[in-house]
Amino acid sequence: MPIYEYQCESCGAKLEALQKISDEPLVECPQCGQSALKKLVSAAAFRLKGGGWYETDFKTGDKKNLAADKADGGKSSGNNDSSSAA
Repeated sequence: MPIYEYQCESCGAKLEALQKISDEPLVECPQCGQSALKKLVSAAAFRLKGGGWYETDFKTGDKKNLAADKADGGKSSGNNDSSSAA
């Protein structure tokens, strides 16, 4: 269930409510009792972290694993043998 944010147009109080998508929006402010609540538009809290479908399921060909590159300090996976004679 999503968390919706509301703000009272009368007193300015803000609140969050855990509601089903099918639930009617709240209208009465719990602070002042006025029927002046309006639903706010806010950013969703969503983070892709670790390995998962976005990391494994949509790769094709020789695409780089950017997450692995960050883990090893940005070192390339190519053969960089600096000890060979020129």
